[in-house]
Amino acid sequence: MDLVSFRETADKYSVIFLDAYGVLKSASGLIEGALDVTRSLIDAGKEVFVVTNDSSRSPESMATRYNAQAGCELLPPERYISSGLLASEYIEHQIPYGKVAYLGKPESAHYIEIAGKIPVSISETSPKDNIVAIVLLDDEGFDWFSEINAALNLIRRTNVPVIVANADITYPLKGNDIAIAVGSLGDLLSQITEKTFVRFGKPDSMMFAYALARARQALPHVTKRDVLFVGDTLRTDIIGSNTYGFDSILVLSGNTLPETADLMIQASGIIPTYVAESIAT
Repeated sequence: MDLVSFRETADKYSVIFLDAYGVLKSASGLIEGALDVTRSLIDAGKEVFVVTNDSSRSPESMATRYNAQAGCELLPPERYISSGLLASEYIEHQIPYGKVAYLGKPESAHYIEIAGKIPVSISETSPKDNIVAIVLLDDEGFDWFSEINAALNLIRRTNVPVIVANADITYPLKGNDIAIAVGSLGDLLSQITEKTFVRFGKPDSMMFAYALARARQALPHVTKRDVLFVGDTLRTDIIGSNTYGFDSILVLSGNTLPETADLMIQASGIIPTYVAESIAT
């Protein structure tokens, strides 16, 4: 496996899509040099977007956080493309007006509110509520034992759509550790209840089509060949971007570790266009 310089590789493309967790940040905080490189790409005239399976906070909140950490306006909110936005569009157009039960932090309810529905935390849902949908938004902000069991039983006793707003199976923690993400919870609950859930986010092609449409608002004639997708996870970022037709660069700063990258690529059969140590190298 040959490693490339991220910056030299990115210079070949006019649009750069960056995953967030594992590319810009980790559980320990920002990845060293990541925001400086992002700023340099913007200064060089690249159209940069953050494309993330993250429905834990709004694009406005994401922008505020990164801007504060960068010490300048790094990217405006419309440059943050979250899987939560796709889930929100589905809820707006496919779910009738009413209460939508959700699993996640209170801030994640943003995606239900902008869809014009009433968010209700799983912990506050009662059998008397006329729930019109259930959404798995985030893996934090609730008691895992009580509220996952509450979600399980709510799904069992109601016949409403269940929406997984984040397809990630894991996300990186400190060191070499990983944590269970929302997609894993969706898989578990779907298997137990024997129900089919509606899922959004990478690797589904809808996420990449949505991101490309957003990029074409800035560059109307941009093609798939003009886009470089940067991710840390083979089974979401890389296979999704490869399938959709984007060139991909796997960075070894998140879910995929340098010492196991070769074996993971061989075992999965998912071949990134490039591999780099991080976006800061």
